[in-house]
Amino acid sequence: MAGKFNMAPNKVPMPERDPKERARCFQEVAMGYTPEQAREEATRCLHCKAKPCVSGCPVGVPIPDFIAAVAAGDFLQAYDIIRTTNSLPAVCGRVCPQENQCEGKCVRGKKGEPVAIGRLERFVADYAREHGYTGKQETAEPNGKRVAIVGGGPAGLTCAGDLARLGYQVTVFEAFQVAGGVLMYGIPEFRLPKALVAREIKSVEDLGVDIETNVIVGRSVTIDELMEDGYEAVFVGSGAGLPRFLNIPGENLLGVYSANEFLTRVNLMKGYKFPEAPTPVKVGKRVAVVGAGNVAMDAARTAKRLGAEEVYIVYRRSEEEAPARLEELHHAKEEGIIFKFLNNPAAIVGDDNGWVKGMEIIKQELGEPDASGRRRPVPVEGSNYILDVETVIIAIGQSPNPLIRHTTPGLECQKWGGIIVNEETMESSKENVYAGGDTVTGAATVILAMGAGKKAAAAIDEKLSSK
Repeated sequence: MAGKFNMAPNKVPMPERDPKERARCFQEVAMGYTPEQAREEATRCLHCKAKPCVSGCPVGVPIPDFIAAVAAGDFLQAYDIIRTTNSLPAVCGRVCPQENQCEGKCVRGKKGEPVAIGRLERFVADYAREHGYTGKQETAEPNGKRVAIVGGGPAGLTCAGDLARLGYQVTVFEAFQVAGGVLMYGIPEFRLPKALVAREIKSVEDLGVDIETNVIVGRSVTIDELMEDGYEAVFVGSGAGLPRFLNIPGENLLGVYSANEFLTRVNLMKGYKFPEAPTPVKVGKRVAVVGAGNVAMDAARTAKRLGAEEVYIVYRRSEEEAPARLEELHHAKEEGIIFKFLNNPAAIVGDDNGWVKGMEIIKQELGEPDASGRRRPVPVEGSNYILDVETVIIAIGQSPNPLIRHTTPGLECQKWGGIIVNEETMESSKENVYAGGDTVTGAATVILAMGAGKKAAAAIDEKLSSK
């Protein structure tokens, strides 16, 4: 380790499982820093006065402070520092797009690579877990006020944890049999081990939060009924679980999945453990995944692990426009995923028994930029061809489930289904009903959902404590 500051231009590399080995198993790809590697990386932080990294973090983690504790070898103190604003550090250290947030603002990134803030956060959370340390959980005296949370995903859990610390009696209503939302059903085991998510959820329950599973708000109970039952505020963090489709011929054939269904079967219902778990997931020898976001990468890499020999990513734009994190693209390539950029599906082709046997694709070229600022793909005439596949997974985004907006009078929503909120307080058009995360923005990141949950908790507290 160099002097006071380690001026090495590059991050300490993250140890990873060999691509050939990991492409056939569900063990975690990134293996985490050793204590020595973590301390070495921590000394790359310059401890700038302005702390631009903190402003880049949606939940405002005191980043230089926790990194200083890592550099000093006080890893449990580092954990306590992170937990002052972040209830799910082991999750965020793994799945946050740090490159666009904290690390994107890091001064070290101007000449070389930024400090590996995400890797350090993950190390600290894992170290605490391995040493049985649950952190200092300080909560205020109970204030007698009750708040209901709809959805036990990242937004709901964060809002619940923050309110419980402030003395509120909080109940989370979760539609599935386990809480966690996208952390449990969407992100695969090899990126985010489920035992680790369960532990993070337990730490929120330890604050006194009550989680009721198998409760579908809008069916089992409505938001109005919750208010009548004595909840003084409701936070809606029900996510975006409604898959979008291409609306092309053949989408109803057997062997076509939405990425949501495919990943839920594998992750939440443990389809990768069949026949131990009673959830078979049929994957042919050749699989096409449509889309190029993180969910598409997760679906493609999961299909490979389930035994598919050839897995294609079919995306109508170029690699530069692919929305997935660079790390996810890189890992997918290493694992042998075949990328077909500038290719757009026109139809899914079936056999006589109604099963997928191929996909008709039209090659594309990039035209002028569209409203998103990205160059619009234009079909190349006469370039149609058939790609032989037995399984097609559609991963082109999700929108909020319409159940809550259809059963909550007075709740204003966007045309596409997102709940409209005041961005300062996250309060909706319906008094004392707040919302945040994917149910407001459409499918986005875990950390942005957590940031919305934090903001809503602060606003709920401000309003209810002034009563």
